[in-house]
Order: sequence, then C-alpha cells, then structure tokens
Amino acid sequence: MEALVGEIKKEAAVPVSVSCQPLDRANIERLAKAGVNRLGVALDAATETLFDRVKGEGSSYSWNNQFRMLVEALAVFGKGNVTTHLIVGLGETEQEAVQIIQRCVDLGVSPGLFAFTPIRGTALEKNSPPKLESYKRVQLARFLIVRRIGRVDRMFFDDQDKIVNFGVTKEELEDAVLSGDPFLTSGCPDCNRPFYNEKPSGPLYNYPKKLTCEELESVKRQFTISF
Repeated sequence: MEALVGEIKKEAAVPVSVSCQPLDRANIERLAKAGVNRLGVALDAATETLFDRVKGEGSSYSWNNQFRMLVEALAVFGKGNVTTHLIVGLGETEQEAVQIIQRCVDLGVSPGLFAFTPIRGTALEKNSPPKLESYKRVQLARFLIVRRIGRVDRMFFDDQDKIVNFGVTKEELEDAVLSGDPFLTSGCPDCNRPFYNEKPSGPLYNYPKKLTCEELESVKRQFTISF
C-alpha cells in the first residue's frame, strides 16, 4: 500500500484517502509517511454483538481493536482526517445506529453510512435491506450530529427504538431536510459514488449529487416527519 501511494504522489499532487485494516500504530505511521492524507477504518456494525456476528467472533477482527485503531489513527492523522463506515440494516435499532454515530463524532471520527445490500452467495444473502424510511431517519440524525446541530442525548425514541423526535428546532429540522444534504452519499469529503450500495433500478438510499426538486419530494414521501 505504501509503495502504491508513493507512486501516486510522484505523478499527481492529489490528496489520498485509504480505507484499510491497519494492524498496529506502526502501519498507520507508515501510511502517513507514504503520503496518505486520510485513513478509514471500518466498524460496519453498530454494536459489539452485531460486529461479532458479522465479522466472526474470535476472528482477527475485534470491536475493541477497531476503536483502538481509530484512536491511533486520530493521533497520527488528526481529527477530521479519520473516517469509518457503518452498515445500516444488520439488525441494529435506529437508536443503536445513532448512538454509535455520536460516539464516533465525539471521538473526532467522521462516520459514513451504507445501507445493507444482500449479495447472492454470501452468508447474509437472505437478509433484507433496511426500510427506506428508517434509513432516511438515520441519515438525517447523522447529518444533525455531524454538523453539530443535534445530539443523540437530545433525541427521542419510541418503544421500538425508532426516532420520533430529532431534538432540534422546527426551523433547524426543516432547513436540514429541505437542503437535501442529509441524503447524499456520505464518507470522505467529496465522496459521491453513484449507486454507492444500491441497484441502478433503485431505490436510491444515497444520492450522488444535489437533489432535484422532484427527488427531494420523493425523499420526503419516503419517511414520516413533521415540522
């Protein structure tokens, strides 16, 4: 990886983001020395129980080690230059998803969102993707937390741990939704991969560009929210 980054930097003065599983602090420092500007360490799951179930309890991956690597990466690259990814739809509740988003932001880690997509031939091929309305609520909560507009401890959840109140003013919520920004592809800055984790035939969980008026109206119909 270091050699590849080095060759890229020789040819172009562009920032380089790397998403990988660093083994230790020394590997992180080597990536930084090679010229990496941002480092991503994926959590994927929103809880330790789900992490063990998906990654495989007893494997080389562990929940605590992922957080240790995120903290080590922050020490090397600094806040704002470390990212992680969460997959919504692995069995977590909306409250659990938002709680881990808040934990990451409080650390200084930028969390991006995927919607779980079943792939034929994998262990989870029979699982379903998250409901659009649920994913949209988590996207909106993430946006409010990342932008420091809201916090999970000011949000309210029902008896099924679904978000029922985002804990912000009517004006703040309306501005966020009408901007369309919460529903864009999230991840590293300027990450706008089309069909991030969805089929070209739809539905779109993440939009790769500014939403049109028609797309925004479609999103608003996908989940219930009152201003």
